[in-house]
Amino acid sequence: MAYVVKKIINKKPYYYLKQSKRIGTKVISKNIAYFGKKKPTKKDIDEKLKNVVPKKPHVVVPNIDQQVVPNSPAKEKPYKPEEKTKVMLNINDMAIFCKKKGFVFQNSEIYGGFSGFFDYGPLGVELKNNIKKEFWKTFVHQREDIVGIDGTIVTHPTVWKASGHVDSFTDYIYQCKDCKIIIKGDDDKGLKCPKCDKDMENQGKFNLMFETQVGPAKGSISYLRPETAQVIFTNYKLVQETARKKLPFGIAQNGKAFRNEISPRDFLFRSREFEQFEIEFFTHPEKINDCPYFKEVENAQIQILTQKNQEKKEDRTMMTIKSLVENKITTQWHAYWLANFYKFFLDLGIKKENLRLREHLKDELAHYASACFDIEYKFPFGWKEIHGNADRGQFDLKQHIEHSKTNLEYFDEETKEKIIPYVASEPSQGIDRAFLTFIFDAYNDDKDRGNIVLNLHPKLAPIKVGIFPLVNKLEKEAKAIFNDLKKDFNCIYDRSGSIGRRYARADETAIPYCITFDFDSLKDKKVTVRDRDTTKQTRVNIKDLKDTINKLLNKGKLFK
Repeated sequence: MAYVVKKIINKKPYYYLKQSKRIGTKVISKNIAYFGKKKPTKKDIDEKLKNVVPKKPHVVVPNIDQQVVPNSPAKEKPYKPEEKTKVMLNINDMAIFCKKKGFVFQNSEIYGGFSGFFDYGPLGVELKNNIKKEFWKTFVHQREDIVGIDGTIVTHPTVWKASGHVDSFTDYIYQCKDCKIIIKGDDDKGLKCPKCDKDMENQGKFNLMFETQVGPAKGSISYLRPETAQVIFTNYKLVQETARKKLPFGIAQNGKAFRNEISPRDFLFRSREFEQFEIEFFTHPEKINDCPYFKEVENAQIQILTQKNQEKKEDRTMMTIKSLVENKITTQWHAYWLANFYKFFLDLGIKKENLRLREHLKDELAHYASACFDIEYKFPFGWKEIHGNADRGQFDLKQHIEHSKTNLEYFDEETKEKIIPYVASEPSQGIDRAFLTFIFDAYNDDKDRGNIVLNLHPKLAPIKVGIFPLVNKLEKEAKAIFNDLKKDFNCIYDRSGSIGRRYARADETAIPYCITFDFDSLKDKKVTVRDRDTTKQTRVNIKDLKDTINKLLNKGKLFK
């Protein structure tokens, strides 16, 4: 049975198509379509129902708490991939899912919310921290040519004058007189109202930096940083000297940034407070095509939209990293870093068909960039940027030399000359957008199991292991395993409901491995370890659990 429900979110109505189905003694209900804020007509409902793939019969998992079968581990039907519903999960549905499962909450919800600001819940903060950890481990700890810093959010106001943000970090404000809608524009060429299609009124430029007063004296104004990069440039000389780094080398930073967006939208995708992971990679200005590691990535295949593709209205094409350089689309160092971040997403499970590079058109390049590429992900609302990578050249260091009157030159011992280092690549990664990318790509409405499965890579999963007693009388032994494993892994202990229901809860929160202590465990000192993605199970000696879980989290070989 399908029916329409209305939910009030931030005091606004949202309409959903819900379906209820009896499974055994239970009635299971779930959302199957989203209508938005407008109440749907019968025609709207019929149209949505046509697009929903009919469900296959659901296999009921017995309630093992009530039907105890001694000396037998928990069993469930093997997982078989099935075509997903044609109604793709939209951004509003994802926001609701994230709230329901404790990933992300609207900031100040009890006061009606605060547009463009979000708080991360118990599962969200773990996932976000794991994403940051993987970026730092991959691009800082595992490299000899990168070091990190942690700079302040508020810095000297002249920094932002020198960087060009005071004069150039602006958008145009457009407002519809009839609908009162306010949106941003990239230029002053005019916009049509997305609601009534009338010409909107250009209300002039708006600087996206948040101003803040520093100290008690009026007039002492600075800004909340709109990017983390500038603190790297102002500390460049100190880092180079104290870390004793020679060109080429990079400086990385992870931290908060703030942009006073005119129209924040699409959940975490465009917010006013967010986190970035950025690297400024410095090279000799005459050696931007002298990357000693280029052969490691030159044969990597990528989907890309070049400037030519876009000008000719062509679709994306497949190209090797080597081709980017041979066709003079970019330099070796720039291409090398693009390849590494592209690979980072693929290695952590993003489907290759959902990822592409897009070269910026000449008229959309930032004031500091001579070339720029985005890594884009195919969201339900279209291909969108999740990573930017610019060739910033010598712009920033030259600007800071001019405005600070400080010598930031580098002495090259080989050539015995002083040079201004060249930023051949600036990987700029939004952590919140990476979060959204991973959770969208992992979301799977599994029809065989009858629940959501969040197929996050084990390295990113908020909780690594769930420990369950088959029945409550085995709680003492299962709790002992939990108390031992929690010293090394982020674990949960769950004794509530049937084993099938506990597996379903674990699937929905991305727990990759579940451990069940059953009656056989009392005799053979083994437990059942269940894999989230395949539902396969294997028996493992309790004394070997830590080593087994470590291997699974790093290699996942037991269930292949």
